[in-house]
Amino acid sequence: MTPGIRPLVAGNWKMNGTSASLNELRMIGNGFMSGLDAETEALVCVPATLLSRAVEILSRTPVRAGGEDCHIKESGAFTGCVSAEMLKDAGASHVIVGHSECREQRSEDDAIVLAKASAAWRAGLVAIICIGETKAEREAGTALDVLSRQVAGSVPPSATPANTVIAYEPVWAIGTGLTPTAEDVAEAHAHTRQKLAEALGAAVAGKMRILYGGSVKASNAVELLGVKNVDGALVGGASLKASDFLAIAEAYQNIA
Repeated sequence: MTPGIRPLVAGNWKMNGTSASLNELRMIGNGFMSGLDAETEALVCVPATLLSRAVEILSRTPVRAGGEDCHIKESGAFTGCVSAEMLKDAGASHVIVGHSECREQRSEDDAIVLAKASAAWRAGLVAIICIGETKAEREAGTALDVLSRQVAGSVPPSATPANTVIAYEPVWAIGTGLTPTAEDVAEAHAHTRQKLAEALGAAVAGKMRILYGGSVKASNAVELLGVKNVDGALVGGASLKASDFLAIAEAYQNIA
């Protein structure tokens, strides 16, 4: 945790969820109505097909709804794509950009991620910018170099704590059940904050939330979320079940 920063627990449903899944959102919203919001902010990023209904369901709760990705353009001949403005119009507050799956499967480079973050701001959304190394990069000893490059190339120079959240997700830990040690996470987050300070200034970097993502679950949440410079979590599979997501958020009740 970082003193003075209210943590954020964010869910990423990825390509999961239909109308039958909306009851899980209701239970997540109800869970935060019972006092969890005193410890942390909460957000669930859902597929675009569910976004407007998610916003409606969560509107009377402390939990917000977000998008999972956006196009760099406001509109145009981009079949199947969703603009940041469309997400905002549907009620989103945040959007994830630069997730490793998009970087890998769609060959998105840092410049595209930077453009998507700028598009998010253009629409009035908070950009959750993802960074993280692959297993090969970790084993080669270049993980911190990768984070340096991604911060420099993916984070616009006008980023602020109000319009940007950083999510460190070691690619090899996403959905694999593998997690880095608390020491590895501490090193990666400290390095990321230092690089943000070099790019944006110490005052800005000191207040910017840096989330951890990568096989976060109730059983390891206290250990991971209690690490210095970890200001919340970006939760994948565990966010699909209200009981799992709420259990992760409840970890903050056990972190001194």
